Amino acid sequence: MDGKVVGAALVSHHPGLMQCEEFRVLQGAGRDSDLIAGYSRLRRKITEVSAQVVIIFDSHWFTTGYHLVDGGAHYRGMYTSDEMPWYLHGVPYDYRGHPELASLIESVSRERGGYNRAISHPDLGRHYATINIVKQLWLERSGIPVVTVSSCQNCDWHHFLESGETIGEAVRRSGLRVLLLASGALSHKFNPIDWKPNNPRIFDESNVSCPENMASDKAVIELFLQGHHREVLDRWDSEFRRLPWEAFGAHYLQMAGALGGRKCQARGEPLSAYENARGTGNVHIWFDMETQAAGAVG
Repeated sequence: MDGKVVGAALVSHHPGLMQCEEFRVLQGAGRDSDLIAGYSRLRRKITEVSAQVVIIFDSHWFTTGYHLVDGGAHYRGMYTSDEMPWYLHGVPYDYRGHPELASLIESVSRERGGYNRAISHPDLGRHYATINIVKQLWLERSGIPVVTVSSCQNCDWHHFLESGETIGEAVRRSGLRVLLLASGALSHKFNPIDWKPNNPRIFDESNVSCPENMASDKAVIELFLQGHHREVLDRWDSEFRRLPWEAFGAHYLQMAGALGGRKCQARGEPLSAYENARGTGNVHIWFDMETQAAGAVG
């Protein structure tokens, strides 16, 4: 029962970051995306907390009927995106899983009458919301096992919180030091295919799909920085989910649930600038477990 979450982050996985640096700089009007430098900052955080397992809440792995937890022992292959195969293709991956943790999550869920189930199938496909993060954070090099959790598409938002609560309890029982990564954007409305940029730097925030979405994203980021997750959740149904967020906000909600839901007071630290990607709002934010622990004690 001495396992714990040692770190958590909201992380952008947008596929443009997998393009070559020369092209990214061209798209950035002479400067690379700050999300690239942000990955380096996040890698340092991961090293500092000495995580033994990484759980990735994958906002592209849509499932029906269950919050699935990938329980494979090892993943090896060559990834090609069916969404944009003209540039996101031929990405080799080779990383470890953690079947024991996946199985424990299912056991805790069954005990609670929940909907988390572990799955291990050699032909199960990968999604770039996991693969891009594995590559950019050098999880293969470090040898840290990765457990991916799906976004169940026939869930309401409180089901995602409950899934996260189950995962948080499983982490406590595991005896492991676990890092949580919510892989996805904030507001997630794409610009039309014939849209013309407002700013020649494609990553500039003015290129987010609409001013209202950008304003909402910045408001929630400020709440994250203050550790006001309760307010985010109180406003979720009436405000934030209606933008909409990527994957109904499943990635953030499950992470927040694992951190205590409305009791979560972990303060955010921005590890990148807020940027546009095809109209969606993206940022890396690290959540400090020391402020979370202080809030729990208080």
